[in-house]
Amino acid sequence: MLQNPLQVRLEKFVPWQQMTFMASLCERMYPNYALFCENTEFADARKYREILDSVWEILTVKSAKVNFERQLEKLEELIPSSEEFEFYAVYPAIDACIGLSILLHALLDREEMFEAMIDLSQLSVKTVAQLEEAQGCDEITNENQKQNEAVCQEWDVQWALFRPLRETEIRDIDLIKELRIELREEGISNIGISIEH
Repeated sequence: MLQNPLQVRLEKFVPWQQMTFMASLCERMYPNYALFCENTEFADARKYREILDSVWEILTVKSAKVNFERQLEKLEELIPSSEEFEFYAVYPAIDACIGLSILLHALLDREEMFEAMIDLSQLSVKTVAQLEEAQGCDEITNENQKQNEAVCQEWDVQWALFRPLRETEIRDIDLIKELRIELREEGISNIGISIEH
């Protein structure tokens, strides 16, 4: 598990900040899943998008009601198997599904929200580290992670998501919408995959 001072800072987040941070990380993992679906026709990536959008809706629309158990059931059907697909893209796609699953479970059990946020933060970094290792890099550890540009970049992005949220104590719907639009329009994943909208 790679450590970063960010993890300690995240402890101060209240639930809406935690949910927004997690949804933002899932948004950044979505292109990995979309690319996998495009190349395999395994599933329709829009179904992942719809589940993630339902989380954004809860964050931005006061009257929104979402059955997260039902969303989890839908997500189950979208998770590829690494035994079935023998090429690398399946792993970031699986991680994207695990990330969304962590978020949905946290919404069902709010007491687990902080642990879930740390797990999701770690997962996003792990996806990056594993790709680096698959491309021939030495195993990435706490001691040497600062020498890996891709891992440093992932932590930097997470810090960049953390800062505007930290500065806002009351749920700021405009800020949440801005973050969502920015991440969607950028359309670049944690491992540098970009998708057309």
